[in-house]
Amino acid sequence: MEITEIMRHLPHRYPFLLVDRVLELVPGEHVVAIKNVTMNEPHFPGHFPHHPVMPGVLIIEALAQAAGLLAFKTADKPVTENTVVYFVGIDNARFKRPVVPGDQLRLEARITKSMRGIWKFAARALVDGQLACEAELMCTLRDLD
Repeated sequence: MEITEIMRHLPHRYPFLLVDRVLELVPGEHVVAIKNVTMNEPHFPGHFPHHPVMPGVLIIEALAQAAGLLAFKTADKPVTENTVVYFVGIDNARFKRPVVPGDQLRLEARITKSMRGIWKFAARALVDGQLACEAELMCTLRDLD
């Protein structure tokens, strides 16, 4: 899935769209996506000026966006301007290594449970095969009024 299709499914735009490409997506199972980390991102001048590190909350957000894409494809709903995916929960988040400009985050999410329109995912972000972050995430799809 390339960026134009990603943008059809996620409402996020620059500077908050954090998924650049989907390498693999099996509805009802898992997703593998990529986030290229560049020095041009707006958070790096302040986090930190002499040692740029991607904020952990943005790594989690990138994982949630990848999981949201999997939720959209699993639900097999028509994509409209009125359908959004909400990040509704996080458990057991752990950060294992810093993510810096030049890194490529491999975002992986696997559905572990689905009940009443809420999906639970086991998610992890890797850089060069090394675990950078892992968490359990929850997302839901909602139609805006």
